[in-house]
Amino acid sequence: MSKLFPTIPLFQAAEISMGQSPDSSTVNEINSVGMPFLQGNAEFGDKHPSPKYSCIRPPRVGETGATLISVRAPVGQTNIADRDYCIGRGLAAVRAHEYGPALCRAIMAHKAGTLKKVSQGTTFEAISRDDLLSLQVPRIPNAEANLIESVLDTLDIQIQKTDALIAKLEKIKEGLLHDLLTRGIDHNGQLRPSPEKAPELYQESALGLIPRDWAVSSAHQDFVIDSGFTLGAHRRPQRNARPYLRVANVHRGRLDLSEIAYLEANDEEMAKKSLSKDDLLIVEGHANPGEIGRCAMATESVSGYTFQNHLFRLKAIALIPHFAFLWMNSDTVKKYWRKAASSSSGLYTINRTKLEAVPTAKPKNAEQLAISRLVKKHEDEIATATQEHKKLKKLKAGISDDLLTGKVRVTSLLKDAV
Repeated sequence: MSKLFPTIPLFQAAEISMGQSPDSSTVNEINSVGMPFLQGNAEFGDKHPSPKYSCIRPPRVGETGATLISVRAPVGQTNIADRDYCIGRGLAAVRAHEYGPALCRAIMAHKAGTLKKVSQGTTFEAISRDDLLSLQVPRIPNAEANLIESVLDTLDIQIQKTDALIAKLEKIKEGLLHDLLTRGIDHNGQLRPSPEKAPELYQESALGLIPRDWAVSSAHQDFVIDSGFTLGAHRRPQRNARPYLRVANVHRGRLDLSEIAYLEANDEEMAKKSLSKDDLLIVEGHANPGEIGRCAMATESVSGYTFQNHLFRLKAIALIPHFAFLWMNSDTVKKYWRKAASSSSGLYTINRTKLEAVPTAKPKNAEQLAISRLVKKHEDEIATATQEHKKLKKLKAGISDDLLTGKVRVTSLLKDAV
């Protein structure tokens, strides 16, 4: 094993500037005059921030190239300043004396766990200037530091390329979905010409112009609709604990299974409210009107789970399930919910009656399947790019840990590569 790098306190390796909140009268929208302003990490991106505000009299500045680090919860998140920023109390700026921006950020990101542990001993999860000053960081010889920075820069470029590819594929999918759910696919497997180019292929309907061989229906006719378990003391898991999905698990187009809760339900109850693959789940209430009615499809991994009463379950009986899933997340249905959702105490809600009245487009089954296959093809491309992105980030994390501690020396890696 290589000899580990010695460590020194951060104040010996870098200049540290703690943020300070500016006078609110000096802060405006970003398009106004002044320096871009960041109060905390809310506007952090993968590498650089995207500021929403500016400040005409910045009391503290994080200079171009400095590592911006969150000193309040969540402590330890980092970005690189791509320009001068006014920094508020939630941030500090760290500029290494001898290392470039990529390596400085990598070192601070590597120490995020240490800083988080320190912050957990405080009431509001925060770190002080003294915590940063005394933070032990590696003292890396200049020759190796330059090589490590080059390795990290190369990985960052690859990660940025996959980011750009994913964004491009998502944009293509968004446009494709709009066309598929308004124009559909003809007998040759091609998008129908637009109504402007071929008006004879379209008809007026409650949904506006739709292809002539599409029908218009409603959720009441096309789905079996059920609501989930109402929670209460009697549902606290005891002898028959069952995993169930909540609003937090159901996002538009996907399930988040990072946190699963349990409730008490017997076999007879579960027979009626157990999820199956391809069931649709619709969110019943949300503070954001744009999130009302968001829909996800049950995967094999949640087969046998159940769901709470703030979700509706839809079993497709007259539509292909994946096409139904695409339709329930379409612009047409989003527009319907913006008009139909009601608000009470800041919470927007929908009810079963309004859900049953959701208008549905009904192409013939063969066309539904063709639309579904085309969308899945694009989703597979996005999934492949996303997997590559995760792999690169994992590779960078592993390499960073080895290179920044000295467990593996970059010079030995270069020798192995020759």
